[in-house]
Amino acid sequence: MATFTLVHVIISLVALASGFVVVGGMFTGRLFHGWTALFLATTIATNVTGFGFPFEKFLPSHGVAILSLILLAIAVYALFVKKLAGKWQLVYVITAVAALYFNAFVLVAQLFLRLPALHELAPTQSEPPFGITQLLVLLVFLYLGVLTAKKFKAA
Repeated sequence: MATFTLVHVIISLVALASGFVVVGGMFTGRLFHGWTALFLATTIATNVTGFGFPFEKFLPSHGVAILSLILLAIAVYALFVKKLAGKWQLVYVITAVAALYFNAFVLVAQLFLRLPALHELAPTQSEPPFGITQLLVLLVFLYLGVLTAKKFKAA
């Protein structure tokens, strides 16, 4: 299980990093094809591998993964089938940024679980520091998404 966890974490970090490169590219009006493929593949992989951990009941993380996979399916369809034509460009931006947000959301949750200083602030993740942090992350991604949607014009 330790090896599986390590692989899952590495995939997740690659998904996050490549996602920021992709969104940064879109923000400057460019589509980085290689980075985009890496982002989509690793984000799908991190969501799928998340189901490989032992569990006894449906967890919030499963709901986030399912929602993220739905968004990713739409993003893949918008990019590869619809070729970002017309409104599909906006659909792609929204779904790609939202999928990246869900990765960041899970990262914050994991940091509050794993880092002693953060865990002490919010041991059950229902305390204000956790909620405020997640709200700030959401607001940053909403702002980033709106700006990116305005700036990205696929060729």
